[in-house]
Amino acid sequence: MAKKEFTYRGKTVSELLLLSQGDFAQLLPSRAKRSLLRGVNKRLNQRMNEADKLGLKDKEIRTHNRSAVITPGMVGRNIGIYSGNQFQKVEIMPEMLGHKLGELALTRKRLRHGKAGIGATKSSTAITAR
Repeated sequence: MAKKEFTYRGKTVSELLLLSQGDFAQLLPSRAKRSLLRGVNKRLNQRMNEADKLGLKDKEIRTHNRSAVITPGMVGRNIGIYSGNQFQKVEIMPEMLGHKLGELALTRKRLRHGKAGIGATKSSTAITAR
């Protein structure tokens, strides 16, 4: 049995690529639609277009813009999203459409609970992961 092709609001990724950015925005929830129509992704889209012209589609594009909405043109690309101290490399999948880049790169370390040492206070049992 063949794997079912991904659709977003009833449209495949290839159909979404044919839509203009305004038409794609109409398929998004209201907050994502508003930020996309206001031009939040403008600089990021320019950098992706420049990479396409140079034939560097596989090149990682780094950005600090965590509020950028994921559009069909980003699917399959590697994007380095700044998390506050480093760029986290994320490959954009079709399931991520409509989400923001900041949701994919966490800014806080994972919390591990360890055993307190001799003379330690109760608060020092929470140790951040490395």
